Amino acid sequence: MIVGHRRGRLRPVLATAFLLAMVAGCSDDVAARPGRFASPDPGSVNTHWIRAPEGLVVIDTLRTPADAERAIAEIRKTGEPVAAILLTHSHPDHVGGAGAFHRAFPQAPIHASRSTARAMREDERGFYPLAHSANANFPAELTHPDRTFDDNAPLHVAGLDFETATFVGGESDTATAYYRPDTGDLYSGDLATGQVTPALIEGHSCGWLRVLDELARRFPAATTMHPGHGAPGPATELIAEQRRYLHRFRDLVGPAVAADSPEATTITTAEEASIIAELERTHPDHPPVADLPDLVAANIRAVGGELSTEDPTTCP
Repeated sequence: MIVGHRRGRLRPVLATAFLLAMVAGCSDDVAARPGRFASPDPGSVNTHWIRAPEGLVVIDTLRTPADAERAIAEIRKTGEPVAAILLTHSHPDHVGGAGAFHRAFPQAPIHASRSTARAMREDERGFYPLAHSANANFPAELTHPDRTFDDNAPLHVAGLDFETATFVGGESDTATAYYRPDTGDLYSGDLATGQVTPALIEGHSCGWLRVLDELARRFPAATTMHPGHGAPGPATELIAEQRRYLHRFRDLVGPAVAADSPEATTITTAEEASIIAELERTHPDHPPVADLPDLVAANIRAVGGELSTEDPTTCP
């Protein structure tokens, strides 16, 4: 109840106090929102930070030390210490800046699920040497997690509780999502992104569709999704958008590897050009998530190989 009301107006002193309280409340709300830094295109990638009782929790570390340094400068503006760093998955664009973050905040442990830590150590697909050859700024040696947790185990860091879920065979071989049940915020890495051209070079588009279904079932109360690429948004909408993109991509590539296509399961140059042109028409202004000049062509080849061998009845 507002006291001191007279003739439809607040008394000047109380009015000032009331307005200051409103502004303070709005400022507190803004201050409590997660922070985000997006590196420049091409291949823009996000790092997020969350205010916690014991400091900031950073999620993912960008592609290169140079990108990480720019994010670190923004994080320092908060005036708060970094208490922990979380990794969503092992792809180069999310872990390449870990060394810069570790040097800037040596007191902050780097956390990852056991499967993500193992994927970083083993790098079975040779992504890290490839990333370094494509971009000399990618570190020749990685900084690895120094704290691991069991896949799907709850995580308590910096005074915050997270639910975690591990997903395999989707956008990446393994990935971890972090969910805050107290706020409804879901940090999804690359599981669902908005208004970007994803990397499908691992040939797991069908598995990715299954993962999206699992993600929706696992976190039905999630409100805001904070993706690894692109802007945050409603979780259900970003999941649906990612699902539509994958279905559209598969629908375009499928005819090019059908038995009655010009070169059967081999995608011709003309077919590839036609698919790229149609994607540019239906998905304009979708920057690539990777700094690879031929990402879409590589996606087409990978999904073509996948579709030519899979049983279509097994894919959602």
